[in-house]
Amino acid sequence: MQNSFAIINAHIFDGSDFHQDMAVIVRGGLISECVPRANVPDNVNIVDACGQTLAPGLIDVQVNGGGGVLFNDQPTVEGIKTIMAAHRKFGTTAMLPTLITDSRQKMTSALTAVSAAITDEVPGIVGIHLEGPYLNAERKGVHPEHFIRTMEDDAIAYLSSFDAGVMVVTLAPECVANDTIRTLSHNGIRVCAGHSAASNEDIVGALEHGLCGFTHLFNAMSPLTHRAPGVAGAALADDATWCGLIADGYHVHPSVVKIAVRAKVKGKMMLVTDAMPTVGASDKRFSLGGEEIVAKDGRCALANGTLAGSDLDMISAVRNCMEYANIDLGEALRMASLYPAEFLGLDQVMGRILPGYQADMILFNDEFKVTRNWIKGIE
Repeated sequence: MQNSFAIINAHIFDGSDFHQDMAVIVRGGLISECVPRANVPDNVNIVDACGQTLAPGLIDVQVNGGGGVLFNDQPTVEGIKTIMAAHRKFGTTAMLPTLITDSRQKMTSALTAVSAAITDEVPGIVGIHLEGPYLNAERKGVHPEHFIRTMEDDAIAYLSSFDAGVMVVTLAPECVANDTIRTLSHNGIRVCAGHSAASNEDIVGALEHGLCGFTHLFNAMSPLTHRAPGVAGAALADDATWCGLIADGYHVHPSVVKIAVRAKVKGKMMLVTDAMPTVGASDKRFSLGGEEIVAKDGRCALANGTLAGSDLDMISAVRNCMEYANIDLGEALRMASLYPAEFLGLDQVMGRILPGYQADMILFNDEFKVTRNWIKGIE
């Protein structure tokens, strides 16, 4: 239940700066005050952070599964709860359950489940990410090709009918009319490019019509070359859009992570996991489209070596990005909290530890182990 408490003795990161000798007071699920330790009132419970880091909760906009559950296989409220619980242990306090390319029937089940989860106030569920089915089969990755399709006549109305939270749709811009991207964007849907063989010119046209992001930068998209920027180059060149980046050391080489973070305008690169059921699960095997996928040493792949999502969690992505990109802890945390919040339009609610913000917070130690977490002030 929600109550009043104060967190003391923490190395506090408020989303912009670090603070010592301060206390964070929570009341009614919101950050009430950030005050000097000596000013903590007597009528609140005390949480002693024991010198650990207190930071805004991490926000993952691309989560296929966790805790042994693949969202495509269990598009239910219970499935969502299991996935969220698995990721919460690793610092995720808000997420978009992500459905990869599937049938219309499965899409409807997923939309219904996420809507019900939000209505039921399942902690941490803020919307849905539909990764497909309107993709380019040339860049399908592990998405089942038989479900990849062109947009149906009713697709705009179908997608726009979801009103329970934020919707992100990943599509291949070269396979969808720019006017459709404009309409979806106008209707409040965040349209991202992914699983795409688009040219730079294709992307520029889509950007002019409302494209706002890029799904797992460099993966399943036309590459950056010196005469053909492709999707990856267009993504890095544009200053208004966000890029999701999987910092597991497999999807993108550490040196390329460093290059990408330096190249993209600050504030627009965000960490994602693209996580599969193995995160938070003892069983490191699962099935996707009838094929077995194994997670070994943090790498999820088919038997032929094709990457199939990740075994990454968000706090590990923060640690990895610090190492790969040679950035400080504050920037890595912003890439996992504030910048995703801005992408989702939730940055007035999440991504900072400031008065009036939702009390979504994590406490972690020097080994990047999350020891405690709160969503709306509830542990």
